[in-house]
Amino acid sequence: MHNSTSPLPDRDERPRLNTHQKALKVNLDPIRYGTFAEIGAGQEVARWFFKVGAAAGTISKSISAYDMTVSDAIYGRCKRYVSRERLQSMLDHEHGLNLERLKASRGDSTAFFAFADTVAARNFQGTNECHGWMGVKYQAHPRDGDSQITIHVRMLDRENGLQQEALGIVGVNLLYAAFFLHYDPQLMLESLLDNLTTERVEIDMIEFSGIEYRYVDNRVMSLELVRRGFSGAAMFGPSGEVLQPAEVLYKRPILVERGSFRPVTKVNIDMINAARERFGAEPEVESGRVVELMEITMRNLLTDGRIDLSDFLARADLLAAAGKTVLISDYFEYYRLAAYLSRYTSEPIAVTMGLASLQDLFEEKYYSALEGGILEAFGRLFTKNLRLYVYPLRDPESGVLHTVDNISLPEELRSLYRHLVERGRIRQLVNYDESVLSIFSRDVLRRIKDGDPAWENMVPPEIGDLIKRRGFFGYRAPVSDEAPAR
Repeated sequence: MHNSTSPLPDRDERPRLNTHQKALKVNLDPIRYGTFAEIGAGQEVARWFFKVGAAAGTISKSISAYDMTVSDAIYGRCKRYVSRERLQSMLDHEHGLNLERLKASRGDSTAFFAFADTVAARNFQGTNECHGWMGVKYQAHPRDGDSQITIHVRMLDRENGLQQEALGIVGVNLLYAAFFLHYDPQLMLESLLDNLTTERVEIDMIEFSGIEYRYVDNRVMSLELVRRGFSGAAMFGPSGEVLQPAEVLYKRPILVERGSFRPVTKVNIDMINAARERFGAEPEVESGRVVELMEITMRNLLTDGRIDLSDFLARADLLAAAGKTVLISDYFEYYRLAAYLSRYTSEPIAVTMGLASLQDLFEEKYYSALEGGILEAFGRLFTKNLRLYVYPLRDPESGVLHTVDNISLPEELRSLYRHLVERGRIRQLVNYDESVLSIFSRDVLRRIKDGDPAWENMVPPEIGDLIKRRGFFGYRAPVSDEAPAR
């Protein structure tokens, strides 16, 4: 695994095998032996290993507990059958059985595994979300401790048969990666869509755990999913835990603040707090169910076309210190972000932004790729339940407070702007902290690098402590003028 100061690499040193070759290589490996447990979409993964031959040396058991009552009897009850909870119970149960039954007789020469998936492929009416959970719990070497890889996939093909085919290929890729590429998780991730395209499958969550992956930072792997185009967005929580977006956002009101968070300042925190208070007071919003997201776009992470992992992890650590859930997205245009969030909820969505970002939103150059230009973009952005909360800007030179009411916009767009304001799609935040309006993140960053201690009053205390403790953003502790004690 590359260290946190290295840019994310593109790899080309691994052999490129087709699905048949991968499945056969697994079957011919004498140390691999385990179970396939699949619910929904047929037994598409196990089928590959039976089809290529030599499966008797690999498969201890193949099971499809398709009936809910049967599934509950084997794996225990759960709220949803296509869920991370169900996948984990399948992996734990089947891997535990293999170790219990076979460890004594062949444990010295066998690395046991359990592969599982629980999937909802396209139904007969074609009305359901097509997605699934997939994972492998295994020993990388005989007598080794357990390791695990968990992924969430969205199947994008329109036909059930094609979805099943794609699922089978992803499963073979996952097992091959776990067994033969486990020394490099980034190579593993890259290989998951071998012999497929992102037009057929999206992987929006991946998590590595266990002894083989004890040094893997799953936040970096989440970033990799987005960077490689496997998903448009990825999410992780305050403890660095990987989150699956649908499970977090499903049928919930959503509040998003986009920023660079380099570093997290008192303005960032005041903006989300003010927006939360305003959003929660809306009659159609159940305040206790609001999901807050701090969003960082890929464009905000790129420097000279590359990503500095140490810089990314510094921002992630600071947001974690503030107790925030982070969304990494490739949706620079706000209308694309709105479409992504609307995929998971019909509840109200709010985006909070500064006045300068609102001005950028009305830059027509960003919509030149759309046939309908800015009108088409705003038609997509302002769905019936989306609104913008705007944080004011105090001009550092003139002292003038810029708000929704006195924003400077091109004359030809003012009628459109006033329409959106009058319809309540753009709303001014008034419950802000006047004392923090003079804080700008670029100024804070410059002061940190220059050793100007004034920056410490511009960030929350827990953020300042972490920056100093970890030496983020070029911070250096001041050298004392006093002679050292003898």
